Amino acid sequence: MTAPRVAPARAAAFEILLKVGTTDAHSDELLRTRAVDVLSAQDRALVTTLVLGTLRWQLRLDEQIRFLLTRPEAKLAPPVQTALRLGAYQLQYLDRIPAHAAIGESVELVKRSGEIFAAGMVNAVLRKLAQLPRTSPGSESLADEFAHPGWMVERWERFYGTETARAICRFNQEPAPVSIRLTHRDAQRALADEGVELTGGEFLTAARRVVKGDVARSRAFDNGWIRIQDEGSQLVAELAGHGARILDTCAAPGGKTAILAERNLTAAITALDASKRRLDAMRRNVSNPRIEYRVQDATAIELKPEYDLILCDVPCSGTGTIGRNPEIRFRVDAPEIDRQHERQVRILTRALEGLAPGGRLLYSSCSLEPEENEAVVTEALAHKNCWTRVPLEEEVARLEREEALTAQGSAKLRVSALRDGCLRTLPGVHTCDGFFAALIVRR
Repeated sequence: MTAPRVAPARAAAFEILLKVGTTDAHSDELLRTRAVDVLSAQDRALVTTLVLGTLRWQLRLDEQIRFLLTRPEAKLAPPVQTALRLGAYQLQYLDRIPAHAAIGESVELVKRSGEIFAAGMVNAVLRKLAQLPRTSPGSESLADEFAHPGWMVERWERFYGTETARAICRFNQEPAPVSIRLTHRDAQRALADEGVELTGGEFLTAARRVVKGDVARSRAFDNGWIRIQDEGSQLVAELAGHGARILDTCAAPGGKTAILAERNLTAAITALDASKRRLDAMRRNVSNPRIEYRVQDATAIELKPEYDLILCDVPCSGTGTIGRNPEIRFRVDAPEIDRQHERQVRILTRALEGLAPGGRLLYSSCSLEPEENEAVVTEALAHKNCWTRVPLEEEVARLEREEALTAQGSAKLRVSALRDGCLRTLPGVHTCDGFFAALIVRR
């Protein structure tokens, strides 16, 4: 007897979700692998919807599943748990998926994974779930309403206020905007010819947001005329400014380094990263003879004061990027934020030693947590007399003069993203990832 068919999109989504749940792999990287790339455009879109949607609503899905289990406290095997989540997401959030397809193929995925004795339980739970009303917003707390960890949302409410925390959570539950950077004068016309529809960026003249179309399969992308890059990331690199000798301390995957090279056409640039694999990938994607690529751990590097510009974009918890990396909410806890802080202070302290007199360093992260941002700068600069933090308002004025900012973007930056001389973009307040940046100068 022929085994029941599983749609390619569901099979691919199941494998990605299983890997995210059992390893440290990231969903955004797994969604760009060949296993997904060979699928049809329709199936690729469905895989993305299934993976990111299931991860975004996982906390709520798990609660619903536990309620329907005969033994709610039982520990489920990862393939069983993954199949239940995938089926539950389709039943609760996707109107166009027939219930029989969501249930039947989830059961088949469990069987294929070797958990054949759990197939009946999966079938029973999903059938019960299919009879329940669809989930609707309006729970008693932001964390419950938007399927975020309670401790995380409580922090955001404390730091940013309830309405901003709500905006962040809501943003994280929607498909993340796709932003690009135009690097060739013919890029926009070429994209339009292929049916890609764009709208202006929020801040930058070189940024565009994709409204419709697959830019990753466009001629402009293949030719290197555009780069897919969050606008907050672009903005950080623009604020770094100019120099003749430039160091990027944690460079991979290379989007910010590429902008430094674009804006500093004669500069010698050194790009460091602790991961050889990531640096090799960056070398392929950002090929420039003026960039020296060096595998080095930024926490242990010994620098001479020879650089007039340093970008110190540190590894972090990534809580500003949950919109495109939803699994971060399960991988970060309060102790992890403290561990990140300690590493970030070491990186910044080492990097500061590389600044020549009069040189400037831009410290940045994609975290929303003050411990990884303001607190790092304060601790690294404590008892150091020859380094000082300077307000970023002057750099915004420079970007205005260079016409790197749109008029509307400049006004919005000043009103909503500059605070105490630092940059802070917030998901939901701005249509980009959450970034922090502070400028330090050596006297």
